Amino acid sequence: MSSTALRAFTRPALAALCAAAALGLTACGPFGSSGGVEESGPFAGLSGPQIANKAIKATKTADSLTLDANLQMSDGPVKAFMALDTKGQCAGTISMGPTGTAELIRTGKVAYMRFDEAFLREQNKGGSPEETEAVLKMLKGRWVKTDVTDPEAKDSLEMCELDTMLAEFETGINSAQRGEETTVNGKKALILTEKDGDATYKIYVATEGEPYLLKIEQKGGEEPGTMSFLDYNKPVPAKQPAAKDILDLKELGEQ
Repeated sequence: MSSTALRAFTRPALAALCAAAALGLTACGPFGSSGGVEESGPFAGLSGPQIANKAIKATKTADSLTLDANLQMSDGPVKAFMALDTKGQCAGTISMGPTGTAELIRTGKVAYMRFDEAFLREQNKGGSPEETEAVLKMLKGRWVKTDVTDPEAKDSLEMCELDTMLAEFETGINSAQRGEETTVNGKKALILTEKDGDATYKIYVATEGEPYLLKIEQKGGEEPGTMSFLDYNKPVPAKQPAAKDILDLKELGEQ
C-alpha cells in the first residue's frame, strides 16, 4: 500500500462527481422552450431558463459549500459528503460501491486520507493473507499524510477544489420548465424540470437570499442520482488529525 492508493480512490470518484455535477444542467439542450413565466411569486417575470442560469451564476460565486451526493454511476454507486471551498480546503467522506470508504481532509499544504477495512482489503486483493493483515495493522484507523504538491496526489486532490467542480456548471440553459414551490433541507425552493429521453431532471433553486442551487436530481436514464448543496459560505471543518493517528509514508521510504 502506498500513496498511489489515494489516486486509485479519489480520481474515479472525482470523475464521477464532475460528470454528475451537471445533472440536468448540461442535459438541458437548445430546444427553444420558453420555460414558462409567472408574474407573481418567486422569480416573478423570469422564465425557467432564466432562473436556471441565474442560479448557476450565483452558485459559482460561493466561497464554500457542502456537497451531499448519492449517485448510481456505470461503475457502481458513488456517495460523497464533502465540505470544500475555493481555497482548496476540504473535509468529508467518499464511498465507491463495494470498494469501501475513504475520509479526506485537506488543509494548507497537507492532505490526509483514512481508509476503512473494506477499501484496504480491496487494494490488497490478490496478496497473501499475511500481507493483507500487515496492511491492516499499518493503516487501519490511521490517516495517511500526503503533501499536496506531490505529483502523484495533485490531480486527485482536485476533489477538494470547489472551483473545479463548479466549472462543470454551464450557463446557456434554455429549456428548463418552471415547476412548483417546495423546501429543500429547510430552505424554500422553486423546482425547475427537464426531460431528456428516459431521464427526468429536477433543479431546485433557493427562493430566499441568493438564488443558489440547492439540489439537482435525475430519475431514470443510465446514471440517476441526487446532489444536494448545503452550508453555503460556511467555514470548512478541515483540521489536522491527532499526531498519533497520522502515518507519513515518506518517513517509511515510500512516495
